[in-house]
Amino acid sequence: MNRDEKEKIARKSTLLASLPQAAAEVLLDSATCVCYGRGATLFLQGEAATAIHIVIHGWVKLYRISPNGSEAVVSVFTKGDSFAEAVALRGQTYPVTAEAVSECEIMQIPSGVVAALIRRDPEVAIDVLAATFLHLKALVGQIEQMKAQTGAQRVADFLLELSPCAEGSCVVHLPYDKVLIAGRLGMKPESLSRAFAKLKKEGVAISQNKARIADIRHLRLYSEDDPAHAWTKL
Repeated sequence: MNRDEKEKIARKSTLLASLPQAAAEVLLDSATCVCYGRGATLFLQGEAATAIHIVIHGWVKLYRISPNGSEAVVSVFTKGDSFAEAVALRGQTYPVTAEAVSECEIMQIPSGVVAALIRRDPEVAIDVLAATFLHLKALVGQIEQMKAQTGAQRVADFLLELSPCAEGSCVVHLPYDKVLIAGRLGMKPESLSRAFAKLKKEGVAISQNKARIADIRHLRLYSEDDPAHAWTKL
């Protein structure tokens, strides 16, 4: 992939999508691209945040280690996603660890360049704040999903997000292992297995790293159904 193709992907990121072209070009000119193998660490929890990251290809997970030593997955990012905007601009330490879930390439934009651009053009600050707000909105959505949906519905939503089809039958390739999927959805691995079993009745068949969906529309209706409706049937 050449530089122009990488910059085209980066321009669609949360950080750069809303920036004026001139401002985006300043940031892209300062950016470097780094390749990571699967399992490699991009940065550690507690390290000084010096850059904003954009995924050019591959998958990256952000996680924290709890006091009891368990891993809590905060977010998973893929092609075109940006992350670490807020902490980098404030000169803080990373509150999470970032790890490559697959082989990936990451574009890194020095936070100092973004800060200097904001000082020259305050309008850029609004766009950067908007990017931070979108990340917050996504996290709130994850919390709402965990509160309002059953485990099987959360898995159904996850499969629908990955589906390249809008209707009919479809085969979805699971991008990473089931342990990480469970963590991303706020579930235990055994709960994920039970959710997959429940989805068989809804036309979902899991085989290794593939999910065959018999009817996208039916699965979407299932994921959107209010679990509280079941109480009215008692």
